[in-house]
Amino acid sequence: MAEINFDDFMKVDIRAGTILRAEPFPEARKPAIKLWINFGDEIGEKKTSAQITVHYDPQALVGRQVLAVVNFPPRQIGKFMSEVLVLGMPDKDGAVVLVGPDQPVPVGGRLH
Repeated sequence: MAEINFDDFMKVDIRAGTILRAEPFPEARKPAIKLWINFGDEIGEKKTSAQITVHYDPQALVGRQVLAVVNFPPRQIGKFMSEVLVLGMPDKDGAVVLVGPDQPVPVGGRLH
């Protein structure tokens, strides 16, 4: 594993956001869900897609807080522009489990 220094870590801007809307993304090559996430006044609402269909239903995601990298460049995924990278961990079978705070936190709060 390659080591990084603290300055490298600080370049990655990871923020807490609240999912405002979630929709199936049937056009994606792998099953995915489109997400619209509120990151507060400083960053605003951003959208992304995530391959989280094994554990999550779009309607149940609304209101959930998640962590995301907000300073990657946008990435085109089919006809959808992904603006942030939602973070997750693989379960024992490799399906993504979302990462988020275990208590409510202010939207836009930065991980440190």
